[in-house]
Amino acid sequence: MKFLHTMGAIGMMGAMACLVVLLGMIPQPSVSLPLYAEMRAAMGAIVRYVFFPSLGLTLIAGLLAIAINRALHSAGWALAKLASGILVFEWGFAAVQGPMQEAAEEAARAVAGQIDPATLAPNFGTEQGAIWVMLGVATVNVILGVWRPRFTNLPD
Repeated sequence: MKFLHTMGAIGMMGAMACLVVLLGMIPQPSVSLPLYAEMRAAMGAIVRYVFFPSLGLTLIAGLLAIAINRALHSAGWALAKLASGILVFEWGFAAVQGPMQEAAEEAARAVAGQIDPATLAPNFGTEQGAIWVMLGVATVNVILGVWRPRFTNLPD
């Protein structure tokens, strides 16, 4: 389970790094609509075929690892990873997968002439910021998994 969890995390964080780079290189739709649409399609593919499966593998393998290994049931670091992992999972849908796929679909419709390209209003900084936050939380998860700090028992 640990191997699968680690491989999923590598894929997920790698996909997020790719998205940050592409967001830094993408032109405004008013400058080059075809290139904008191609890059949005590439980002949508990264989300669909790398990010989302990796996110699912990471979460499922992590949950199974906690369920199988009784020592993890009371480990504070594992419970902290569980909580932040759920945050990453939900944030992945809300801040990455949904917006990226929607932007790719809108760009394709604009190129096809189905919608006015002027309606495309990308905010690359906000998108990059959301991904950086996710990368930060995912990095904390990696640190918790490697360092495995002992959290003191808090009173009930």
